[in-house]
Amino acid sequence: MPKMKTHSGARKRFKVTGTGKIRRENSNLNHILEKKAPKRKRNLRGTTEVAKADLPKIKRLLGK
Repeated sequence: MPKMKTHSGARKRFKVTGTGKIRRENSNLNHILEKKAPKRKRNLRGTTEVAKADLPKIKRLLGK
């Protein structure tokens, strides 16, 4: 049986930390930014942890 390939879209969107947690970028920061408050936009910077319910699917896509 051949090796499972990593999903290239998932590879670009998710990063695995040293402790094995999966991080993702926050959404809602690409367009229609004028109506969003500066505080909201600041809080959307950086990364956040993936939801527990989504972990099995994402791990499979990443080949973990």
